[in-house]
Amino acid sequence: MNLSDLKPPAGQTRPKKRIGRGMGSGTGKTSGRGHKGQKAVSGFGQKRGFEGGQMPLHRRLPKRGFTNIFKKEFAIVNLGRLDKLEGDVFNVDNLTKLGVIHKLGAGLKVLATGQLTRAITIEAHHFSKSAAEKIAKAGGKAQVIGATA
Repeated sequence: MNLSDLKPPAGQTRPKKRIGRGMGSGTGKTSGRGHKGQKAVSGFGQKRGFEGGQMPLHRRLPKRGFTNIFKKEFAIVNLGRLDKLEGDVFNVDNLTKLGVIHKLGAGLKVLATGQLTRAITIEAHHFSKSAAEKIAKAGGKAQVIGATA
């Protein structure tokens, strides 16, 4: 089977409705907009969430909590994942090439989930306390590198 052989099931696709193409088309004259009213006139545009003057849902619901606009998002790597990878030295460039991390964000942070069975050297912006302890216990090195901008 090839991708070029794939077709939608019978009856799934319908031809596009051609609006304003004469009385015989079924959508001539008013082009499916009806006769009068706000939606029938040219240039009509409605704001997102508009409910005909009724208080919109997003304004009726109570606001809760707090969103910190200065929050830092880190690229996270667990020790169990690093243990399965080939090599003994890991840094941001290696992990990006291996596809372990995609978006660096505010930096690379190593967490202690999983077991570390060999000595490895890791260069990261942050380490959790337990991750640094596990790396040292396995005979490896946890090197902290400067924070990104």
